[in-house]
Amino acid sequence: MQSLWNDSDAAQFTDALGLRVYTSRLLGKNPELVLHGGGNTSVKVDEKDFFGDAVSICYVKGSGWDLATIEREGFAPVRMSALLKMAELPTMTDSDMVLQQRAAMTNPNAPAASIEAILHAILPFKFVDHSHANAISALTCSQDGEKRVADCFGKRVLVLPYVMPGFVLAKQVHEVLKTLDLRAEGIEGIVLMKHGLFTFADDAKSSYEKHIELVTVAEGFLANQVNAVNNVATTGQVDLLALAKLRRAVSQKRGHAQVARLLNAPDQVAYSTIGDAAVRGPLTPDHSIRTKRIPAVIGEDIDAGVQQYADDYAAYFKRNATTETMLDPAPRFALWKGNGIVCFGDTVKDANIVADIATHTANTVIVGERTGGWAPLSEQDIFAIEYWELEQAKLRKGPARKVHQGKVALVTGCAAGIGFAIAESLAEQGAQVVGLDIDKDIPEIMKKIGGIGIVVNLTEDQPVQDAIDFTVREFGGIDIVVSNAGIFPKNDYLDVMAQPDWDRTIMINLTSHQKLMNKVVPFVKQGLDASIIFVGSRNFKAPGPGASAYSCSKAALTQLCRVAALELAPNKVRVNIVHPDAVFDTKLWTPEALAKSAARYGMTVEEYKTKNLMKVEIKSKDIGNMVAAMASPLFAKVTGAQIPVDGGNDRVI
Repeated sequence: MQSLWNDSDAAQFTDALGLRVYTSRLLGKNPELVLHGGGNTSVKVDEKDFFGDAVSICYVKGSGWDLATIEREGFAPVRMSALLKMAELPTMTDSDMVLQQRAAMTNPNAPAASIEAILHAILPFKFVDHSHANAISALTCSQDGEKRVADCFGKRVLVLPYVMPGFVLAKQVHEVLKTLDLRAEGIEGIVLMKHGLFTFADDAKSSYEKHIELVTVAEGFLANQVNAVNNVATTGQVDLLALAKLRRAVSQKRGHAQVARLLNAPDQVAYSTIGDAAVRGPLTPDHSIRTKRIPAVIGEDIDAGVQQYADDYAAYFKRNATTETMLDPAPRFALWKGNGIVCFGDTVKDANIVADIATHTANTVIVGERTGGWAPLSEQDIFAIEYWELEQAKLRKGPARKVHQGKVALVTGCAAGIGFAIAESLAEQGAQVVGLDIDKDIPEIMKKIGGIGIVVNLTEDQPVQDAIDFTVREFGGIDIVVSNAGIFPKNDYLDVMAQPDWDRTIMINLTSHQKLMNKVVPFVKQGLDASIIFVGSRNFKAPGPGASAYSCSKAALTQLCRVAALELAPNKVRVNIVHPDAVFDTKLWTPEALAKSAARYGMTVEEYKTKNLMKVEIKSKDIGNMVAAMASPLFAKVTGAQIPVDGGNDRVI
């Protein structure tokens, strides 16, 4: 492991807190040291309070901040005097500790201090760095961990047995420090068994680089002990329908939709078959609130595998619970034998966090198993962390769930106008959107809403299949399909219409939708609160002269919707169609075209835009919001419906 310290970069930070920010980021950007909010750092300074009185402060990482991106305001300023008094108490509850740390802060608007704030305060050094380094976990999570640490570091580090983080850990260290002078003994760090590493110094560079040095020593020690056994596996053809089924089963146990990320590089496929070592416990206890204690192991019978995990989790809870209420029994990641690792989350971000943790766990477990036998914390200790009120509070701080959170939506024809508005509304309500369009700019267009755009000619079979397969492989399934793609050809009467114009309109406005259904329906049957929505037109009920191709294609599309509703109802997949009319904020309606059409009716442009019964303008976003609603639980018991969004049309009514 290499030090990332750069003198010129460090020179931009002129005070102790600034240097604390700088080296914290160096630690945080290395995933071998810190993952997603893990680790904590601190610096002790003397400064003046509001009244000009001298006060000693411990600036410690604030809860909810990530070391990789932390700013000055991410550190909680806590009075040293209060922290040192807390260390002298014989006992202290978690809630009292959090309350007193908050009361001792000189800035009440700062984030809550780390649960390790007391420990940071009692270490007699200006800078303190703490991580959950992979190499330290591989070293300490073994049958003879303390001996291996001694063999690796000798007397360079103080080794302490695992105890509960927070006050109990701080008290343990405080008692040791009463009889041990870290400076006099030349102690360079503290290794907490099955937990992590602390280093310290009176300057930022030394504390950080000592951390890097000790982890590098551990990496070298492990590398010399790794045996020659090598798990080799190849990435095979994944059964995507089975992946969708796995996502559905886990989501049902979780109680709401989950995004699923498949990791199936050769080493990840190999890890899926490693056996018992993978289900002994997590890399570090902190990870359990994101990943639970262990992953599910899934074989050929997916439903049975998920049910077995749920049953085992309930038994684990019963063995260890006192007054706690059981969390959902769904796995956060699964070892899908021969296929890889599947990671679940409420959002893509959440699933990616689990994926990062699972990947580092896999790598570390393999090293630990080969160099002494992987032996993480007991299930009782992990349970204490998983159900610890302070850790559960972190999870509860998240925003409220959105309507479509965890769902995956496939939207066609969404580069502009109604299609884009639909994609945007679904994304705003939490769905992960994949947009298909022939427009070459669709990838960039979908980025605007956090989605993925794929250039696809929807009349071609294989590109459509590839796009569907990509969506399932990337996110685990498809729950919402909005079949919107279409064209409005030039208006010609039947006796002068060119045959290619008719053929092209029918192909795009009807046949491409049928092709999409043929390929996507098997996956939608495995969807969650699954919904298919077609975008039709007022023309199907109220056609006009010279629009035969368009009107007939939309009428046939409506019939396709009705048939699909009949066919998919037994699978609890609802199929509905929305019929917009006079939506003028699209590329089709230029100012010139609007003026021309308005003049034909003897109206102003504003009158023409509101020529419906309610005298209201219909905008693309109105259609987007309606479609998002139709895909939501509001329409949970509605299928085969035809919903006009037109402000009222006398010819339709």
